[in-house]
Amino acid sequence: MPVDLPMPRIGAVNDDAPRPIKLVLNWGRRYSLWVFNFGLACCAIEFISASMARHDFMRLGVIPFAPGPRQADLMIVSGTVTDKMAPAIRRLYDQMPEPKYVISFGACANSGGPYWDSYCVTKGVDQLIPVDVYVPGCPPRPEALLQGIIRLQEKIASETLSNKAIRAKYAGSRRAASGEVTRPLLSKPEVTGRDTAGVPS
Repeated sequence: MPVDLPMPRIGAVNDDAPRPIKLVLNWGRRYSLWVFNFGLACCAIEFISASMARHDFMRLGVIPFAPGPRQADLMIVSGTVTDKMAPAIRRLYDQMPEPKYVISFGACANSGGPYWDSYCVTKGVDQLIPVDVYVPGCPPRPEALLQGIIRLQEKIASETLSNKAIRAKYAGSRRAASGEVTRPLLSKPEVTGRDTAGVPS
């Protein structure tokens, strides 16, 4: 039986620290990103290329292949996200400690790619989890991932991190006001111009 673990909290240091201390904290967070790669298709090969000697994203302060989601700061979703895989992505994302970031790598992860009209393909990983940086391409080149990482690091350098800011990131959640910072897996689709049976009104 699965056990619900308490959501990790951001300490008082982030809430009440003066600006110079926050700059140091953001600098450390920016250049020590442990990556949890969720590779689903051909884009995962480009991720592996970006981590090898030629492109070497470790020089940017990114450490590939975290032991698991509980040790990771950054999830890179690469490949076609199917509806059957969606709960696993959500569950692994929820296991990551705050602050956590997501890069959607490739057209399939961004919007479904060439399979967007398939009955079993999720129309983008942002339907499941909040995405910080989108990297377009089919598949994107490793240099595109490096650019996405640099964009994310710029975002981290300028953020003010607090429990309130994290809750704002999940503003769509019904439970955000109560202090819980997780979003529901899938929201109920809005019905416009139709009654509940799906017949035009």
